Amino acid sequence: MLNEIKETKLKKLENLRQAGMEVFPEKNERTIANREALEKFDALGEKELNLVGRVRSLRPMGGSAFSHIEDESGKIQIFLNKESLEDQKYNLFVENIEIGDFVEVKGKLFKTQTGETTLQVADWKILAKSLAPVPTEYFGLKDTEELLRRRYLDLMMNPETREIFRKKNLFWQTVRNFLAKKGFLEVQTPVFENIPGGAEAEPFTTRHGALGRDYYMRISLELGLKRLLVGGYEKIFEIGRVFRNEGIDREHLQEYDMIELYSAYTSLKDGMKLVKKIYQDIVKKVIGKNETEYEGSKIGWLGKWETKDYFKSFKKEIGIDLDKDISVEDLKKKADELKIDYKPEYGKGRMVDLLFKKTIRPKMIQPCFLVGHPIEVSPLAKRDPKNIKKVLRVQVIAGGTELGNGFSELNDPIEQRQRFEEQMKLREAGDKEAQMLDEDFVEALEYGMPPAFGFGFSERLFAFLLNKSVRETVIFPPMRGK
Repeated sequence: MLNEIKETKLKKLENLRQAGMEVFPEKNERTIANREALEKFDALGEKELNLVGRVRSLRPMGGSAFSHIEDESGKIQIFLNKESLEDQKYNLFVENIEIGDFVEVKGKLFKTQTGETTLQVADWKILAKSLAPVPTEYFGLKDTEELLRRRYLDLMMNPETREIFRKKNLFWQTVRNFLAKKGFLEVQTPVFENIPGGAEAEPFTTRHGALGRDYYMRISLELGLKRLLVGGYEKIFEIGRVFRNEGIDREHLQEYDMIELYSAYTSLKDGMKLVKKIYQDIVKKVIGKNETEYEGSKIGWLGKWETKDYFKSFKKEIGIDLDKDISVEDLKKKADELKIDYKPEYGKGRMVDLLFKKTIRPKMIQPCFLVGHPIEVSPLAKRDPKNIKKVLRVQVIAGGTELGNGFSELNDPIEQRQRFEEQMKLREAGDKEAQMLDEDFVEALEYGMPPAFGFGFSERLFAFLLNKSVRETVIFPPMRGK
């Protein structure tokens, strides 16, 4: 069936060529976008226009035909008949142009009896011939997996999908503009790293042919940016792609964009104020209001955000006091009681984090700041001087999910080395996501890094605001093979 359709399309392509048309021309003479033509109907009057677009419908009716063409700005109706178009050109269009083809049409605007703005076609030419059957609005692809795999068809068929990525562009531009106004400098750091760091995740590796060596793909932007603090910058940020060799679910992909910002001489408390303003600015500009919805819950972004203490929440909900000496065996026993699966190689930090994510975080619906994390789950954060079991860390939580993470950055090179060494012991015990010892970073810290606040969030926040899975908000998400 598909072969027959393609054969028919190829025959029509040849008909156009035989009529002297260039089927895939380089040039066109568009004078105005479709939406602008619709909006400026009264001002354009009798002016002759050149419009372009993909044919989205075609309704021949004897000696006349109505069609809709669509460019990125929108659809407009066109009208062809033998009174305003010579017979050969009219017949060539209705017999050989199909839904999916790109055309350029020349003519003047008028209103139909139903009031629809329409272009009376006086001449036309083809810009590109579609050789595969294009799905229509009513027939064709409906399977979500196939739409994601062939995203170009999803974009072609669904204006709401195209709107997602316009909003995503606005999301990142809002962040850039906000930070630029606050005096932050945007920078770029390498994707290839000698040692991956800044997060707990399994990295990808890649081969550098010219240098004859393997590199890790970065899992975070953190360590490169903090080296720049050592170098003398005070307010910096990067929006970049990171790569984590982990599972796929509603909140996770293997590659995605994130932002990390660093502000020297800024406390955790002042950093939290900055973060709240960024989030509220994003919500207002991208969503257009101060409330969003996520999985049936209304999320309000204005007003006071509650600050929740990790240790207090853990004791209240799970019954374990993290201020006491708790063994990994005690934590695994509790996980068994709660029927929470874990891997045998998990250490204390991983078990604490797992219990929190499975039992406490899902109940945190309205935007809040989670502070006071255990030192075992935060190898890059400064220790809390009031409680050596805690660190100066903050996470933004809403809808039961983490939407951002930040620290008062650890800048003591001796303690940083000790933390890395503890992480390396976890790696040796089988934890592939534990962090590696980065000697170069520790050496950089030895030259002195100012006290600083660092914070990062990813496009997960954008997906959350749209109440969609993260892969739905990625233009070409990684997919399993057919």
